[in-house]
Amino acid sequence: MYHSKLKVMPSEIITTDDLREFKIELITEFRKMLNEQRGQPAKKWLKSYEVKKLLSISPGTLQNLRVNGTLPFTKIGGQMFYDYEDIRKMLEPTQKQKRFSFDLKR
Repeated sequence: MYHSKLKVMPSEIITTDDLREFKIELITEFRKMLNEQRGQPAKKWLKSYEVKKLLSISPGTLQNLRVNGTLPFTKIGGQMFYDYEDIRKMLEPTQKQKRFSFDLKR
């Protein structure tokens, strides 16, 4: 059996403290990435079918949102693209209205 003798320099030895520190740094970076992505899709630009699925709307409703200017879009080579941030902004007023709506018929 062949055994090679490795020369290990003191500066190349990894201690358990080094590994622990690396672990903490790695977990911190993962948490940072997750917080930045929280609630957002991995992509900035969504295609029509993705928007319809995300909002649970029909093709006609999506077309109306485009036509009346409610949802900005970009058309590239016949394909429509929607910025996720625009979709989020479009939904904000709706969420606020629902949160503070009152039944005046009582």
